[in-house]
Amino acid sequence: MPYQRKRTLQELNLSDDFLFSKVFSDAEVCRQVLEKILKVKIKSIKFVESQKSIDLVMESKAIRLDIYVQDEEETIYNVEMQRGKHKNLAKRSRYYQGSVDLDFIQKGSDYLELCKSFVIFICTFDPFGKGRHIYSFENYCIEDQSLKLNDETTKIFLNTRGVMDDVDEEMKELLSYVENSTDTYVAQTKSELVHQLHDRVNRIKQDKRLEVEYMTLYEIFKEEFEDGKIEGKREEKVEIAKNLLDVLDDETIALKTGLTIEEVQRLRNENK
Repeated sequence: MPYQRKRTLQELNLSDDFLFSKVFSDAEVCRQVLEKILKVKIKSIKFVESQKSIDLVMESKAIRLDIYVQDEEETIYNVEMQRGKHKNLAKRSRYYQGSVDLDFIQKGSDYLELCKSFVIFICTFDPFGKGRHIYSFENYCIEDQSLKLNDETTKIFLNTRGVMDDVDEEMKELLSYVENSTDTYVAQTKSELVHQLHDRVNRIKQDKRLEVEYMTLYEIFKEEFEDGKIEGKREEKVEIAKNLLDVLDDETIALKTGLTIEEVQRLRNENK
């Protein structure tokens, strides 16, 4: 079967990992979006690392953090883009939270010094099926829900396809823009934040160096599949397959990863 046509850099939406990471590597853009999501004032942020990899011990599952930043109060923010439904999203957020904490401790800090932290997933699907644009979670006492644990951890799941009137109009437009990062959509919005984001998106799409980088990454992934280099645990193969649904056909993905065609087709349907 022939390869599926790969999308160009100009055709990407903010929901695509490459464009997402490039847009949010701008500290000011990242700061303003975090302020909007959390409804707080943030004076400044610094990048701990862009797309930081955390590999705690040899036997553990390494994770790559899309956006990993810290503000002037040393609060940590981990922002992740999630495309396609993940049945284990809640436990994934738990693992990310724990990994961020352990990474902090490994740098020589005591657990008493753990920073306040937010793990934020931007989802192109409704992770809980309630129609909300935003779901926020903190730990509290089951017997007395007015009593918070105050461990200073928060997990937030944003839904680009929410239908409830639970956020303001600018937040709705921001979430819609994630999957509709086009001039046509932006022309219909009044959000100053969306217009600023789109300016950043357009600069990236017009940058010839980034276009070469995007094409190079595509070729690397393609060669790994063609050379049969995809190894590792099934979960890792699934993650790789998800990243390349827009690049290769189902049969080729199945052949190179060891997944069945049915499994690949299921991933593709979930990613729609």
